[in-house]
Amino acid sequence: MRLAALSGWRRLAAAAALGGLATLALPPVDALPVLLVAFPGLIWLLEGARSGRSAFAIGWFFGFGHHLLGLYWISAALFTDIGRFWWALPLSAVGLPILLAMFSGAATLTFHALRGRGAGGGLARPLLFAACWCLWEWLRGHVLTGFPWNLIGYGWVGVLPVLQTAALIGIYGLTLVTVLVASLPAALPDPASTPRRAWAGFAAGLALLAALGGWGTWRLAGAVDEPVPGVRLRLVQAAIDQRLKWAPAERVQHFQSHLALSAAPPVDPSAPPPNVIIWPETAVPFFVEDDARVRQALASVIPSGGLLITGAPRTDLDTSGERHYYNSLIAVDGSGAVVGSFDKFHLVPFGEYMPLRRWVPVDAIATNGAEFSPGPGPRTLHLGTDLPPLSPLICYEGIFPGAVIDGTDRPQWLLNLTNDAWYGHTAGPHQHFAINQVRAVEEGLPLVRVANTGISGVVDAYGRVQQLLGLGERGFIDTTLPKAPQGATPYARIRDWMFGILLIACFFGSLVSRYHR
Repeated sequence: MRLAALSGWRRLAAAAALGGLATLALPPVDALPVLLVAFPGLIWLLEGARSGRSAFAIGWFFGFGHHLLGLYWISAALFTDIGRFWWALPLSAVGLPILLAMFSGAATLTFHALRGRGAGGGLARPLLFAACWCLWEWLRGHVLTGFPWNLIGYGWVGVLPVLQTAALIGIYGLTLVTVLVASLPAALPDPASTPRRAWAGFAAGLALLAALGGWGTWRLAGAVDEPVPGVRLRLVQAAIDQRLKWAPAERVQHFQSHLALSAAPPVDPSAPPPNVIIWPETAVPFFVEDDARVRQALASVIPSGGLLITGAPRTDLDTSGERHYYNSLIAVDGSGAVVGSFDKFHLVPFGEYMPLRRWVPVDAIATNGAEFSPGPGPRTLHLGTDLPPLSPLICYEGIFPGAVIDGTDRPQWLLNLTNDAWYGHTAGPHQHFAINQVRAVEEGLPLVRVANTGISGVVDAYGRVQQLLGLGERGFIDTTLPKAPQGATPYARIRDWMFGILLIACFFGSLVSRYHR
């Protein structure tokens, strides 16, 4: 194992390169086979670690390379007003990967510590590694509000049969299976395992993926392809440049652009007209509830008996008289009345609010000086007899597994309003769409996504993309709403408990191996 023999900066550089390589398994590249190099390579590097500090450093550099390449696009948001936020560029480009890499460093440190106690020999080594890695990935998704972006399991969005596994064990469980199988080649040169046994283990891993793919194929064969009767949606994507979006002289024009797209005749004259129009996050740059003229303008494009659902800011006063602002969804009917609203509950740190505001006198990036407050959530909105109840998700609220619906009032579809114009033509919007695609599979619910500059689309409850309006395109989609299958998925019922059971089983299996050599 030449990688185990590396030392010094060569070892750390190799770890960072392997971490960057693992990023290519994720959208939009979707090159999953690179994981068969990245994770065994990381395990072999760890074989050369002689201390916990060295093991942590190897994992940290792997994570740094992984997140540096996978999250480069976050810095693009700062260039919408680089004159104000130039100081934050190194923090977003390098600071965030530095912090997130702590979790991968902790994972390899845990792996090294348990290996030092005799666990994880032979085929149990990849089992132990996968358990350590995914434990800390789960923690990355929960600690300090969490940031579960680019979990390895998202690499399966292009392989729908295997992706159906998320309906059973969620994205964390699928990540565990993926990391385990990808790590199995690490046992091939292990003196604690014969080559025949190592190859048999790898073959068993591939057979597991094949079995999951076979089950997924069977599930897809029985998929429901029925639309909700009486519901016709229009998804409006106005493609407004983020640098102009909030310019005072441009706001009315942007509003009118959305109105014009909403009033346009269907592309197919024979198709029924839409009765529910949906705009993206903060598409209306005014306080809808407080402005009758805005509500009447919205009503002018709403079909009889229909609705318009849009993202917009909202404000109110609390009992003490303090004013609060919310990043909201507003539903308006044909009379101009507000019939429903939802306030974003999972706000973006540093984007929509500034953590430690008392000690950091700096404005959040996306708030124009007034920070947003969180609303209660998740929530189910009931907006009409024909339109099934929905669970609203604004922007990155859709990235959190198991936290996108109110389980006590199960919705019939997910609605994600977002504004990915901040990130331009980068990998970010592609990753964001894929993450939402997996939420649909986990919950067994169709998902409608409306984005300012894309990617907008409709995904059914099995993760199949039914409609798509690409990144940077201006226009609209007229579409039906897929009907949700009967009953909740196993994941929707038990959430991450099955992942927890699998995780414990992996730890137990690797630890038991020390007594059977």
